[in-house]
Amino acid sequence: MLTFLTLLLCIGILISALLATYLRSMVAAIVSAGLAGLFASVTYVILAAPDVAMTEAAIGSGITTVVFLFALSKTRSKPGSKAND
Repeated sequence: MLTFLTLLLCIGILISALLATYLRSMVAAIVSAGLAGLFASVTYVILAAPDVAMTEAAIGSGITTVVFLFALSKTRSKPGSKAND
């Protein structure tokens, strides 16, 4: 049963990574990449590596996703402004 759950989570990592590369919306791609990190952290908990799981959840899913979303919000041009000022 544990092997099946680990395999299912690994398939979830692969699917969310593929979605992150193929989605056209940047926000959806960033969230999908964060979901891959979340699946990885749950996999590490199942494989009895809680320290790695906490690091992956904090950095891989949390901070990285927030930084990417913040950078995306800062790089989008505002309506009515010229792109090459």
